[in-house]
Amino acid sequence: MTIRKPRELTEGLATGARILALDLGTRTIGLALSDVERTIATPFDTIRRTKLKPDIGQLMGVIADQGVGALVLGLPVNMDDSEGPRCQATRQFATDLLLALDLPLAFWDERLSSYAAEAALLEADVSAKHRAEIIDKVAAAVILQGYLDFLAAGGGGS
Repeated sequence: MTIRKPRELTEGLATGARILALDLGTRTIGLALSDVERTIATPFDTIRRTKLKPDIGQLMGVIADQGVGALVLGLPVNMDDSEGPRCQATRQFATDLLLALDLPLAFWDERLSSYAAEAALLEADVSAKHRAEIIDKVAAAVILQGYLDFLAAGGGGS
């Protein structure tokens, strides 16, 4: 598949197929899943990064087990709208991922997603140790919920 625009991601997507969001970091990949109606994002898991092939292998397992039909990959755009080395690395990861998977993928601006995740965890009085363990998958859920809200507002296809 190719990289799609966010509004085109769900075109042709099977009913009940879930969306998987990825918050790509240098050491981890935070994962969040949509429900089958594609309205609610839920933190799912965190993958400890090793090498590209095993990382993609773990993602393929999640995709198969969870009925995933599309991917949303957080794009770490700078606050001034420029793209730096982290964006380049994210775009390269997407290219590598699509060589192994036949799924539609869209990028979603992830600015402030980690901040929003941290704020939500602080408000929920989650301990610092536990926050560190779950922050990446919560950030992925923030990214995915932003995308799902975009769909609900009429931003998506069929």
